[in-house]
Amino acid sequence: MLSACSATQTASTGADSSAAPIAWPEQNVAFCSAALDKATEQYEGFRTAYTDPLNIPRSFTDGKTRQDGPMGWTAGFVGGSFWYLYEHNKQDSWLQTATTWTEALEPQQFNRKTHDIGFVMNSTFGNGLRLTGNEAYSPILLNSAKTLMERYNPELGLTFSWSWGNWEFPVIIDNMMNLELLFEASKASGDPRYYDAAVSHATVTMKNHFREDYSSYHLVNYSRTPGKINWKQTFQGIADDSSWARGQGWGAYGYTMVYRYTKDEKFLNHARNIVNYILTHKNMPEDLVPYFDYDAPDRDDIRNVRDSSAASLVASALLELALYVDEAEAKRYREAAMTMLRSLSSPEYLASKGENGHFLLKQATGNYPADEEINGALNYGDYYYLEALHRCKATL
Repeated sequence: MLSACSATQTASTGADSSAAPIAWPEQNVAFCSAALDKATEQYEGFRTAYTDPLNIPRSFTDGKTRQDGPMGWTAGFVGGSFWYLYEHNKQDSWLQTATTWTEALEPQQFNRKTHDIGFVMNSTFGNGLRLTGNEAYSPILLNSAKTLMERYNPELGLTFSWSWGNWEFPVIIDNMMNLELLFEASKASGDPRYYDAAVSHATVTMKNHFREDYSSYHLVNYSRTPGKINWKQTFQGIADDSSWARGQGWGAYGYTMVYRYTKDEKFLNHARNIVNYILTHKNMPEDLVPYFDYDAPDRDDIRNVRDSSAASLVASALLELALYVDEAEAKRYREAAMTMLRSLSSPEYLASKGENGHFLLKQATGNYPADEEINGALNYGDYYYLEALHRCKATL
């Protein structure tokens, strides 16, 4: 059986047995549970407003909802959010909604046009398998991993990212999140090729994507000739040498997940270094909801807009990373995660019922350089916010 992937796990799973138990105030659990109650109320309106699982609400900006088809990289996050709400309230109506929005994506198991099949299928079929044990989802997840493996180049040790643009062999930091599908496929099938490909991709990315301070580029354009890199850039940040906030989050989350599967200390230490970069950055606001690019405040020509989706992503990563370190370090990570979650749950970032296109989080930024989805709502921001709240609940 292909079990649920870690993007769909709560923080109580996959813990390092050597890590010391950490005291976790009950009021934090109560806070996160109440936040999930409030999210359920908002998403009642969401599922009423959006009823077509093949016309997926992706974002809400300037009073307008952007909806995409099932082949986009964000296609699974709405269904995944429905699964998290079902997990919280155990109501059959949410189970039905989550199932409908999941099974509509079944053809995507053979989508060869994207590397983001992991995002799409983990959040939907992975969550569904974890919460229902529906064995019909297992071969769908395994087929998805087989499809992703078609993008793996064994000579480079990497999985090919974008299928558009003028790149030769582009690899983006976001792709760390899709490795989870491969790790789970290896567990389910007993085939080590999936595991080996995931480890290789993580290792090469660690070598070439990151700078000395553990910030990362968004994209590395490799030559298909092994050992050669054409160029590096930060496609959704303010400059190639800048620090795009969500990209740092993908790295922190991705390497935490890779450590869970491998127990290789180099991946754990890399995740810790990325997190330290994030939490100690001179431009990190006091509420720990970052600007869309950590270097944005240093530029007079750049709007200092936040990215709540980056905060939700990092909060979720921190709550898992805390399971693998000593007590003092875990306390730091959990306190930072709670600061993020309390900030995101405040009126500054959390929409009132019926507002914000029925999305949860405000002040998210999708692609600033392209002037797309700026200072609005993003479905993946909501997804990782809900995941972080579940991980918070599971920590007691």
